[in-house]
Amino acid sequence: MGKGASASTQVPMPDIAGYRLTRVIGEGGMSTVYLGTQVSLGREVAIKLMRPEALADEVSRRRFENEARTIARLEHPHIVGIHEVGRSADGLPWYAMPYLPRGHVGQRDLTGDPERVREILRALLSALGYAHARGVVHRDVKAENVLFDEADRPLLADFGIALRRGHGTRVTMTGLAVGSTAYMAPEQARGEQVDHRADLYSVGVLAWEMLAGELPYKADDALAMAIQHAQKPVPKLPPGLRHWQRFMERALAKSPARRFHDAAQMLSALEQVPASAHAGTWPGLPVVQRLRAVPGMAWIGLALVVAAALGLALQRTGPVMPATGSPPALAAGVAPPAVHPPAPTDGDAMHGAAPLSPADLAIDRMHERIAAGRLAWPAEDSATAHLLAAARADPKHPQLGESAAVLTDALGAAAADAIARDRDDDSGLLLRAAARVREGAGAVPADALRRWQDGVGKALSTRMEAAAGKLDRARAQRVVEFAGLAGLPAPARQRLQAQAARVPDLGGRTADDLDGMVLLEGPGKPVAAFPRPVSRAEYARFAEVNGREPALCRERISLLRVLDPRNWQTPGFEQGDGDPVVCVSWRDADAYAQWRGRRDGHRYRLATAAEAARLPAAPGERAVSEWRADCGDSCARRAATGPSWRTDSRSRSLVAERGYDDVGFRLVRDL
Repeated sequence: MGKGASASTQVPMPDIAGYRLTRVIGEGGMSTVYLGTQVSLGREVAIKLMRPEALADEVSRRRFENEARTIARLEHPHIVGIHEVGRSADGLPWYAMPYLPRGHVGQRDLTGDPERVREILRALLSALGYAHARGVVHRDVKAENVLFDEADRPLLADFGIALRRGHGTRVTMTGLAVGSTAYMAPEQARGEQVDHRADLYSVGVLAWEMLAGELPYKADDALAMAIQHAQKPVPKLPPGLRHWQRFMERALAKSPARRFHDAAQMLSALEQVPASAHAGTWPGLPVVQRLRAVPGMAWIGLALVVAAALGLALQRTGPVMPATGSPPALAAGVAPPAVHPPAPTDGDAMHGAAPLSPADLAIDRMHERIAAGRLAWPAEDSATAHLLAAARADPKHPQLGESAAVLTDALGAAAADAIARDRDDDSGLLLRAAARVREGAGAVPADALRRWQDGVGKALSTRMEAAAGKLDRARAQRVVEFAGLAGLPAPARQRLQAQAARVPDLGGRTADDLDGMVLLEGPGKPVAAFPRPVSRAEYARFAEVNGREPALCRERISLLRVLDPRNWQTPGFEQGDGDPVVCVSWRDADAYAQWRGRRDGHRYRLATAAEAARLPAAPGERAVSEWRADCGDSCARRAATGPSWRTDSRSRSLVAERGYDDVGFRLVRDL
């Protein structure tokens, strides 16, 4: 463990068998860290010992135990490991770690060393990708928790508030924000459930701090800082760091869904950040920018200097090549530029990084390919290919099951993302790769299979709902195919098949082709209907174009009708352009349907009474009955169904040649 705040050496040293403690090197709310020597090996260690008062606090005790168990599970070259766990003579829990005397990131000025910043970020993302694949979310990534060993390698420390898969949030008290607010993701500050993307947000804050020498957000207290993370837009980096801005915009996105999907994708994006603000631009651009400030008389001399400089540069570097496009999405399983890890050292070998057999070597390469995003492609050099090679080399390798779980988790996350984005080629590639892992790598652990089925199953269910909502039968059928390829349990596949069967066959069309109409679900041929009756404005256009005379709007001849005639333009009450047109006859409605069909290129008609039962209710306070296609006693009379503001009758047989001030109409279309 690294150097902490200085503490008095007068504090009595605890009695821990096998260790000689010399001084306090760090203190926290629930523990104290001591510098000591492991007597049997003669090596310096940092010993984290729980405070006596924290032992009585269940939350603090569980955090301490959680940290010890979590670190013990994580063996990675860039994660602080654990030597031994035990209890002191006073019965207090402790564990021993490597002593890291070279301090933490917050004690270094890295503003002028972007390559060192990249190295640190690569190490952190490698460590976090490893931890996340094992269900561990750190939740407190910050400068003080990135320490340096004797070889000046960065190591991630302090998993005291880490969240492990399957342990919920009780250890950290649900609803309470836990972590350091200066680096805290918005959802974490609000006390919401978090996942691995909260760690990636913290890495983004740390990257900003290392590059710019200050935090992206500043505030006088923790609450104000949390509010800025949750609400304030991502600030702009200084001009000299503008080539990092796109990376930062995604790393510090307020919504987890807009951030990098995982550590591997963030690492890939890091490799795409140009080396300088002018990378990929014309080499003479910075010179020209300076020339703008030069007085006019100096232009001739400076122009000659610039010309000479550019000529020399071109001789040395050759023609400037256009910048290539960014790589495909990492989750698709398409390879980004390879990320080469540092050569193994003796220290690395102590962490188990050096391969000991062909199977060990293949598993090591599998982890490298996962970190680089090469999950299923290229076929012979993907994470999937290397895991299967390990299984062939040693079917009983002790790490084979855990490695299959790690790869299954990675494939599951990538497949769920590809399914959600409708990337069918990528989805199929990743699902087939996972099937190969299940078939060829021996028994994949049950919890990994459960996570796979839950994640991919949820993505497929969501996509099925979207396909049904869009009436996209082809898309729904692809979901069923993917469910079989994913190896989902039979009940889940059957449920998706039943949903797909309910999506009507529109001959290749979808809801997007219905022009605002709604599908009338039910037996028989699919029918679409407008969600409301034809309006006064719509009918007025038809009457104007065709010169159609308005129909009479009274049931019997009377003196009142002669003196005060009514028609669709003057129904006897106020109407707006958007209100349903009334006082139109059945003949008027039928003529309107034929005219609109010629105009739109479709065949419209009035709904039958049976179809009308499935029509959505028409909006508006003044409800109207609607003309139907059905004949009444004879076709001189037609049916009008639905109650209106004038009558509660559900069905009436009315004269087809007349209009009524409480009867309108709407159109349907056969699909």
